[in-house]
Amino acid sequence: MSAVMHAVRERHSTRAFLARPVEEALLRQIIEAALYSPSSGNLQPWHLQALSGDALARLKQAVALTLTANPRGEGMGYPIYPADLEPRYQARRAKCAEDLYATLGVERDDRAGRAAQFARNFTFFDAPVGMILSIDRSLGSAQWADLGMFLQTLLLLAHEQGLATCAQACWTLVHQTLQRELQLPMGAMVFCGVAVGYADPLHPINRLRTERVALGEMAEFRGFAQSDRRPDASIVSSGESNEAR
Repeated sequence: MSAVMHAVRERHSTRAFLARPVEEALLRQIIEAALYSPSSGNLQPWHLQALSGDALARLKQAVALTLTANPRGEGMGYPIYPADLEPRYQARRAKCAEDLYATLGVERDDRAGRAAQFARNFTFFDAPVGMILSIDRSLGSAQWADLGMFLQTLLLLAHEQGLATCAQACWTLVHQTLQRELQLPMGAMVFCGVAVGYADPLHPINRLRTERVALGEMAEFRGFAQSDRRPDASIVSSGESNEAR
């Protein structure tokens, strides 16, 4: 299995980190390589801020104050999910949440337990590095796709270097605080946060691997010549799928 294939299959969202710091030089190397992600017209529509140490602590403190004053946050900078999410997508989302909380022994009706775990998003799950990824509000859906390609590239490169990550759309709930504290450019829209660090191998939440739909459910192959040959087994082996954020 190639290094890229391995990274795609093995990377997953990490929600418990060790205190081990991440070297700035390594982070710069990963981000610089991610800049080669494709974008329509080479617009490169992404903007990223990486924080650690005191800068990260100050941001988390400001966000904590915001959420203490208003636990529901500041409203979404953009809708993470459509209001009328189709049943098949809603079922996948619900299964993901159910499996996640099950790793912690948090029952479905334990609202306090679920709220406590969700709140950990806003500490970047205690990762030593927190990133905020944003995009100019004037750009369109094609540029959002470009942003997603940059994010995926970033996550895979981090995995290749032994780092664990978790992309977190929930940071849009405190977009006003982020705008103020990080002095984001005018018109910038917070897309997501990214927790970066070294995974805690003993924490049960890091054992979560979400399910993937069968290939036949989402892909069609037309016009290919019939053949009895099969792809290399190392490519099609089931393995452990990576986890969606």
